[in-house]
Amino acid sequence: MSESGMAAPQVSKHVRALIIWIAVYPTITVLMLALRPWVSDLPLPLATLVLTGVVVPVAAYGIIPVLLRVAASILGRSQ
Repeated sequence: MSESGMAAPQVSKHVRALIIWIAVYPTITVLMLALRPWVSDLPLPLATLVLTGVVVPVAAYGIIPVLLRVAASILGRSQ
């Protein structure tokens, strides 16, 4: 069971990989545009560190769990 007391949504590895990509790609794109004025002068490794420091928690704790629940709901209805 997950922390909220509900069973974690069960989806295949392939669906999970697609969901992660759907969450991460747009998040990176939007944040690259938003953070560009502040990180454009930083060395690439430092700019990447800043970007991933924001993207990973947003995706892991915010976007991906929601998308997993939606996918589980949709896949559950279709079976």
